[in-house]
Amino acid sequence: MGAGAVGLYYGGRLAAAGEDVRFLLRADYGTACRDDLKIESVDGDCALPKVRAFRSAEEIGPVDLVIVAWKATANANLAEVLPPLLHEGTQVLTLQNGLGNCEAIAAITGGERVLGGLCFVCLNRLSPGFVKHMAGGRVSVGEFVPDGRGRAAEIVRRFKAARIPAVVGEPLAEAQWKKLVWNVPFNGLAVAEGGVTTDVLLANPATEAEIRALMAEVIAAARAQGLDLSDGLAEQNIEQTRPMGAYRPSSMIDFVEGREVEVEPIWAEPLRRAEAAGVAMPRLRNLLERIRRRIADQAIRTSTSF
Repeated sequence: MGAGAVGLYYGGRLAAAGEDVRFLLRADYGTACRDDLKIESVDGDCALPKVRAFRSAEEIGPVDLVIVAWKATANANLAEVLPPLLHEGTQVLTLQNGLGNCEAIAAITGGERVLGGLCFVCLNRLSPGFVKHMAGGRVSVGEFVPDGRGRAAEIVRRFKAARIPAVVGEPLAEAQWKKLVWNVPFNGLAVAEGGVTTDVLLANPATEAEIRALMAEVIAAARAQGLDLSDGLAEQNIEQTRPMGAYRPSSMIDFVEGREVEVEPIWAEPLRRAEAAGVAMPRLRNLLERIRRRIADQAIRTSTSF
């Protein structure tokens, strides 16, 4: 479900390995039926001359695993799209950013079917059906309601067979907050600064200091909820980002291309959960306000340009 950078890359890798992958596509349906799916990757390029593309969940029918790869801004469609894909044993894996996505799926399917996957990957969708993968790719999979049945381990096995580095991760909530250590500052400041790449953010000492301060707030908020995040995560994330060069975070791409930004799961929901745990996050609150102002200003400019 969803054929952006994440959906095309991981779905394409699974299909290339021989898995029966069915892509639910709308805008890109014609391209997928007509042209190859192409992945240009540091781990080896691949092209799929034929993908199984469908316009609706009803056409696909019940499947063993649903991978939700669309942006969380599309989650209002879950109640319509998920039910036709489910049989008694169907599992649902979300690869979405932020918090609240597992809960949204569990409200429809029940929590015992839901897994979360955290993608630590540097990639961009350059055009319909074409993804460039620059670095990383590891997926950490966890169960929303652990039950000892080995559901996450089986998904990890399938991913590894498709040359996707995957692990059964730490408790899911802990992994989600670790991902936020990067997403909150880099996605957020890339938008708040008007649409800039990660190298521009790190080139400014004041902005790098703000990145570190935001990361410290995220780590503190996670710890207040009993999650084990270390201080070293901040430095680790920054040093892993420097070699990415002029990387365009996904929220920045959405912003500059006029699409809805995932404000709620990446910034608003973590702020709510932190404050509910008694942790003030003044820098995140300020960043959230800046992001909303940028988006509002862009909407005004767009509406007055016609």
